[in-house]
Amino acid sequence: MATVTREPIAKLHDKLIVKINKEDYLPSFEKNLKQYGKQANIPGFRKGNVPTGMVKKMFGQSVFTDAVIQQANEQLQQYLTTEKPSIFAQPLPLENAGMKFDMNAPEDFEFSFEIGLKPEFEVKPINDKKGTLNKYVITVDDKMLDEEVENIRKRAGKVENPDTLAQDSDMVYAAYQATDKDGNAVEGAAVIDDVVTLDKMPKKMQEMLKGAAAGATFTFQPTAVAEGDELKELLKDALKQDPENKEAAEAHYTLTLTKVGRLAPRDLDEAFFEEVFPGQEVKDEAAFRARIKEEMGKEINRIGSDRLQNDIFETLVHGTDIELPADFLKAWLQKGQEQVKTDEEVAKEWPSFEHQLRWTLISDKLVNDYKIVVSLEDVKEEMKVRVLAYFGNTAADAPWLEEYVDKMVNDENTLNETYRRLLMDKLFMEIASNMEVKDKAISLEDFQKLPSAHEAHVH
Repeated sequence: MATVTREPIAKLHDKLIVKINKEDYLPSFEKNLKQYGKQANIPGFRKGNVPTGMVKKMFGQSVFTDAVIQQANEQLQQYLTTEKPSIFAQPLPLENAGMKFDMNAPEDFEFSFEIGLKPEFEVKPINDKKGTLNKYVITVDDKMLDEEVENIRKRAGKVENPDTLAQDSDMVYAAYQATDKDGNAVEGAAVIDDVVTLDKMPKKMQEMLKGAAAGATFTFQPTAVAEGDELKELLKDALKQDPENKEAAEAHYTLTLTKVGRLAPRDLDEAFFEEVFPGQEVKDEAAFRARIKEEMGKEINRIGSDRLQNDIFETLVHGTDIELPADFLKAWLQKGQEQVKTDEEVAKEWPSFEHQLRWTLISDKLVNDYKIVVSLEDVKEEMKVRVLAYFGNTAADAPWLEEYVDKMVNDENTLNETYRRLLMDKLFMEIASNMEVKDKAISLEDFQKLPSAHEAHVH
């Protein structure tokens, strides 16, 4: 009779020993061999009438080996189902050197597997309520509002084609070709087209081109008009050369200004206001700016919430003492995937793998402790909100909306992604309500200077 025994290897790291007798697997071997005989297509014999001896000779050893391994796996899975040890991933087979499978000499077998056990732990940063977390509230000042209004005007604007380059934001439509110092094209040299705003070009080229009209040509050496990072970018982006190619940097090129583009921002009039905020009765610039500020506030609140979630994540991961079966997990990381990894690959991946694993253990525990639930209706409602955000509120009464949402629900990836995001949002809200969190006003400039949440906690 098959047995499974458990022995410790190290803390949170055990060995499972599966012993099977020949009586456990021989009936399966004989049954599968007969099935092969019924299905085998062998020239000279009708299907199902192949002699048993021939079937055994041709397929027996393979069927025998499969029967032994299948029986061992069944016993292992039965043990895991019955005993329910809290383990990471799946058991890893240990080396079974010298094991031979011979259908002509059936014997008892012993297989060994290693398992990593999940630890018990407390989430002390929540339980002890130590420290204070900041919910950053970014101030929307007049400068930010002015820049956003201008960006919206530009996105909705149209490109005009003035005669000459005059403004730093003008678009330079240029054609580059390798030439000699007199501007004569090198034989076989390709013409390279490029479009860039004037202010993104090397400073000396800006001075050279400003005031030029479409059709003007300029012969230059890259090293004469740029140096350092400017030179590398000119070679790579405009001339499509290796940035380290010294020969290309010293060569001559001719730039032909083929066209000038200038973005004309939209006028601040009622037609534009209606286009940006349809059906919202925005009639003047003051109301337009107020609506933009309101939308910016929503986005800034999202940014502040994301930062708070990252701070919570790092606080819990770095502040919760969790002992892991590192040897098992590294072995699983190396051998438990489709492709075996090298020791160097495992060493490189281990820090981020361990970091994320700690959060997985913590979040799973807290979801269970707080009894957080996300229903299918929650998921559908979230999907509907996303659809309306994309198509606009005018789609709220559209006859196709429910059908569209149902299609999203039936997409497994979309369903899982939405479910997980809602689950995490609920979890972070619950954690924040159980920790000390305070609002902290901050300018966008200072917010952008903050170290990442990970860096802040690591250092």
